[in-house]
Amino acid sequence: MNIQNLRDNYPKLISYMEINGYSKIYIDRFKREIIKLLSTDSKGWSCYKDVYLEYTKTSYSYDYLRNKRTIIGAIEQFDVYSRYPDGRRRHELFERGSYPLLSSEFKSIIDFYCEAGKKQGKKPTTIYTESHNASTFFLSLQKKGITSLQKITEKTVLSIFMSPDETQLRSCSYKKNIAAVLKACIPYHPEICPRLLAFLPALRETRKNIQYLTLEEIKKVKGALADSENLLTRRDRAIGTLAYHTGLRGCDIAGLTLDCIAWDRDFIYIRQQKTEIPIELPLTAVVGNAIYDYLTFERPYTESRYLFVSQLKPYEQLKNRSIGNVAVRIMKAATIRQSKGDRKGFHIFRHHLATTLLGNGVPQPVISRVLGHTSPDSLESYLRADFPQLKECAISIEHFPVPKEVFFHE
Repeated sequence: MNIQNLRDNYPKLISYMEINGYSKIYIDRFKREIIKLLSTDSKGWSCYKDVYLEYTKTSYSYDYLRNKRTIIGAIEQFDVYSRYPDGRRRHELFERGSYPLLSSEFKSIIDFYCEAGKKQGKKPTTIYTESHNASTFFLSLQKKGITSLQKITEKTVLSIFMSPDETQLRSCSYKKNIAAVLKACIPYHPEICPRLLAFLPALRETRKNIQYLTLEEIKKVKGALADSENLLTRRDRAIGTLAYHTGLRGCDIAGLTLDCIAWDRDFIYIRQQKTEIPIELPLTAVVGNAIYDYLTFERPYTESRYLFVSQLKPYEQLKNRSIGNVAVRIMKAATIRQSKGDRKGFHIFRHHLATTLLGNGVPQPVISRVLGHTSPDSLESYLRADFPQLKECAISIEHFPVPKEVFFHE
């Protein structure tokens, strides 16, 4: 492993990070790693992967090793490809997921599906999800010693879906995603794929109750968003107010640009990332004021056109994960939903908006347009939480003998 290029040019990397506002702690980590690389005379390493694997020989935590992967990967990008850190993504040393571990025959199925999905006009997220589930399915078969399509039997397929104790099946959506890949590959393997489709078990689609905001929680959320003395930043309050009053998805909030706000007409214009369908929402005073406060008093100066940007350099678009973290901070400031398993994401605000509109008698097509749904069936989960309407469906029990103690305690 030749590290002479790194030896000659690493000061440029450190200088770049200092100029672009990277924290001193983060820069020091890079310095320590580079010094170690330059002082160990390569230790017989053939590539940067070997450098990382040296750490795995010692018992370190997952977070420690992930940090090492990121730093060593960024150094490799600089040394080998002359790429500087961009502050937006990790430079990993290894391909992630199940696909890289598959046999060539299983890989060819995934490759054919991805190309077919693109031609069919499927969204990249859909192609990723379906191909990922199919890859894990094939990898599970591979771990059982099966590396070709011809050797797959119904028994092995069923074993993938059933847990070792034969009490828990995999989800119906997992099966549907695998089926989507196999159906797309029928032209590629016209005899094998239909046979594999027949091996997939018939699973019953389950429905779970969706957590919702109670009246007390709603009051606390409003209080937290209006309280300028808590630890929420103006950006957090603007994002939270926007999510609460519009029901926008977190990914759409992250994708908002300065041009999306029409201040002169009091409207918000977006093209949804999930459906790619444009929608127009009213810019109410409470939402507009929260965004204005953020833009005026807190948003850093940057050439980025995204509305909400990171608070540290380089000031870039917030990731979806960062939007989710804002939701968690709002719940914490409101002192609600702090138990394990409690729903904390912004989708609960979207759910609250839908059920509120339903409870106020707003027609379902109007609600679908507000939420940007493309299918009326998307409202089903919200209808199950429309308690005023559900109570009207209750059957009277006055003709059934019920002990008095069921309703009264003496």
